[in-house]
Amino acid sequence: MKHTLLITITLALLFLASHFTGLIIIDKYLPKTLPSGEIVEKELPLNIERPQVEETTSYLPIFIIILISTAIALIFIKFQLFKLWKLWFFISIALTLTIAFNAFISQMAAIVLAIILALFKLFKQSTIINNLAEIFIYGGLAAIFVPLFNLTSISILLVLISIYDFYSVYKSKHMIKLAKFQTKAKVFTGLNIPYKIKTRGKKIEFTTAILGGGDIGFTLFFSGVILKEFSLLAALITSFVTTLALIVLLFSAKKGKFYPAMPILTLGCFLGYLIVKFII
Repeated sequence: MKHTLLITITLALLFLASHFTGLIIIDKYLPKTLPSGEIVEKELPLNIERPQVEETTSYLPIFIIILISTAIALIFIKFQLFKLWKLWFFISIALTLTIAFNAFISQMAAIVLAIILALFKLFKQSTIINNLAEIFIYGGLAAIFVPLFNLTSISILLVLISIYDFYSVYKSKHMIKLAKFQTKAKVFTGLNIPYKIKTRGKKIEFTTAILGGGDIGFTLFFSGVILKEFSLLAALITSFVTTLALIVLLFSAKKGKFYPAMPILTLGCFLGYLIVKFII
């Protein structure tokens, strides 16, 4: 096991909380049919418009955006552009949190709260605030992208992301470089839990348990599509099974090694969907 039992369970529970919170946020933005037959849909704040793509092929432009974003991040790494990284980080966090909070409160209140939390994540370096914000961030992101997918297109995206994750960790290793750069810049996109461990020499060392934001976000996209096409219960089941897949990965992982989480989490998503098909 890579981390202590307590940290492993905490990481899994935070992942599950991110999914459950995200599904509630997604549901707030999905179209609703009133008893009168009228269809209403909550608009995204700040006049944000979703990309105009076809559901059946939406995986392709989204995957290209992911590759371009990674390329930009690698440029930041190469030239050690910490300030630009932090600016990009702040804008992204503030926007996604605004969307997430606007599902529950007014737009202006959501903007103010989002900016405050984004600033705390950037400058305060609080584990509690960082992970609290992470629980909401991916729901805001999913509220933008889930309506763009159907079950086939999101499944293809997860397979592509899994292949890419495997390659970027074991072959090119640029995902490892990106994780280390974020740690050095003291701004990390994902769950982050620092803790103390005792070495064989009985010395106290500090280490950190991390889970990348993409691992949370892309699996939430899948559960969000299950929510859209089936029900909230079906989505919750899928998220729970995906969390179990994460627990298996965390328990089998070894200390000091990096692992691509998406292949295992994608299998968890697909297994969750199969269970839903059998029982619902």
